[in-house]
Amino acid sequence: MAASQPLPRDSAAAASPIPAARDVRVMLVDDSLVVRSILERIIDQSDGLTVCASIASAHDALAFLACEPVDVVVLDIEMPGMNGITALPLILERAEKARVLILSSNCIEGGPAAIEALALGASDTLAKPGRGSFSGRFAEVLTDRIRTLGHLPPIAPAAARVAARPVPTPVPVAIETDQQLECIAVAASTGGIPAFSSFLTHLDPRITAPMLLTQHLPDAFMEFYAKQIATMTKRKVVVAAAGMTVEKNHVYLAPGDAHLVVVANGRRREIGLDRRPVANGCCPSADPMFESLADVYGARAAAVVLSGMGRDGADGAARLKEAGGTVFAQAPESCVIWGMPGAVAKAGIAAATLNPDAIALMLGSFLKGRARS
Repeated sequence: MAASQPLPRDSAAAASPIPAARDVRVMLVDDSLVVRSILERIIDQSDGLTVCASIASAHDALAFLACEPVDVVVLDIEMPGMNGITALPLILERAEKARVLILSSNCIEGGPAAIEALALGASDTLAKPGRGSFSGRFAEVLTDRIRTLGHLPPIAPAAARVAARPVPTPVPVAIETDQQLECIAVAASTGGIPAFSSFLTHLDPRITAPMLLTQHLPDAFMEFYAKQIATMTKRKVVVAAAGMTVEKNHVYLAPGDAHLVVVANGRRREIGLDRRPVANGCCPSADPMFESLADVYGARAAAVVLSGMGRDGADGAARLKEAGGTVFAQAPESCVIWGMPGAVAKAGIAAATLNPDAIALMLGSFLKGRARS
């Protein structure tokens, strides 16, 4: 194991060209010198990324963050002394606006370590491959994840690259409704787990409307994620199964292999699972969920679109708005990726674009049958 000393890469690379102003500064935190050396080579070969520090311990990572800015932290979990899970909240506090990518052999699909890291505020997780498997597809996935967290576009051929257009920040607008809230549906993807935690913990407990949640995760994660959600609320939290009665004070989590919808069976409202492919390719997808709310609840439903890549939920949210429902989108400054909420906001579908805690407070206005900005 290498001596646990921060290695600032900026000074060591004085002979190299000065990185462009928009380069994403990446800090590697892993006790293995071999792993760090491999990651350095992968990242330094990607345009727009630069390794600013290669560090062997969480304690030294915190010391480095006290004096140097970092955009993305690639963090291992299993390390001597302070492990990555313990260090994660401290790193997020010290690094301010930095995003954390957990890279660990513990973050296998369905592994509880991945969900725990995401719940604590990590932006993404990736399983560390075995030795000899760091090249090829892994290198491409790793750099794409880092570029996404650093808000850089994916690598494209030179002829296809275009200047990014600035995205206008939407302004909250007044919303009014005389309807009582009968169902809330939430869509989330990358960065959505901490955003949903903030939303749920700030929701007025007097709001008893059932809640549907579509979070982009593999099916193997869902039972553990449901248990995580249950620690934050007095609502009953379940992974949705077809035929369940939609009841007050419940959270229904979409399974990872089907779209979560609500169907009307006379006066009874039931959970349905739809496995048909959707245009955006997501499974589960928020579009069928929002569309089902439009059909069953109409103006008595609210949709919340949180952080995530792509535009899943935009079409369904438009349908819900047409039916009289109310749509909220997460504000860009609190998103890991302003893709899904951005698509809703830019299409003019969102009644208000706010941080998750503010959305929860806004929903509290429905208790009186009228919401105000």
